[in-house]
Amino acid sequence: MTKFNFAILSRLKTHEVFSKNIYDIIIKNKTFNFLRNSNIQNIFFIHNRFFILNELLELKRDIKRWSLWKTLLTENSVGDPVRYFLYPKSSGNRIRQVYHLKKYLDFSKNNILKIKNIIEIGGGYGCMAQIFKKVNKNCNYVIFDTAEVNLLQYYYLKMNNIPVTINKIQSKKVCLINKLSLIKKYNKKINKRNVNFLIANWSISEMPIDLRDKINKLTYNFPNKLISFQEKFEDINNLNYFLKYHDTLKKTIVKIEKHYHYKKSLFNNNNHFYFFSKEK
Repeated sequence: MTKFNFAILSRLKTHEVFSKNIYDIIIKNKTFNFLRNSNIQNIFFIHNRFFILNELLELKRDIKRWSLWKTLLTENSVGDPVRYFLYPKSSGNRIRQVYHLKKYLDFSKNNILKIKNIIEIGGGYGCMAQIFKKVNKNCNYVIFDTAEVNLLQYYYLKMNNIPVTINKIQSKKVCLINKLSLIKKYNKKINKRNVNFLIANWSISEMPIDLRDKINKLTYNFPNKLISFQEKFEDINNLNYFLKYHDTLKKTIVKIEKHYHYKKSLFNNNNHFYFFSKEK
């Protein structure tokens, strides 16, 4: 397997295996229906799970914003996503991504969809970036991920006609990066903290401690945060980690909220949480 820049950083075992699977999909030209791949679905894509219905119903009960949610929920055909059996206009994964935004808006009361600068740590296959670009084409959107996943994101976003670059920070584009130095470069360009938003759904919380600490220090200019995490990942207690992280944040309002709907299995006792923050 080719050695990429991000590959030299420490990874947990789960993601070493996954990166190899991503690389195989790309070099074997299996991107057309990559969202049907079992490895992709296990990490990135949630489809016909019953807990998604609870999230969908919450979105529908949000009457004032339902027209917006309905627009964002509309799925496209790139990657051949599995449609949600109780709402075929969308997919389980897209419903979940839009639900995350609703939960953050409930907390922040700010219109984050009009925010200027966004950095997503671990951007999946590019779904959240495509959602933002659907309503805010002028936002600056950066995804930090492994080089292998960057290639998959490039394919998905290009097929959705979204301007995209790899390892270049360019205005009004989705910039896919896999170098920590580029996070630092992006952060230095930003002055107004209140227009900056960090998203990290089950990503920072699944990295080695040394890497997540580096990222947290490099994104100090992003006080508005939407982070999702599971209580324990491999041998790391994430709840303890984010409680301590909470204490390091200055001039921010923080809320840690249990994610009651999310459950991959009835036999899985691992709890999931949101970490919300916004500038005071």
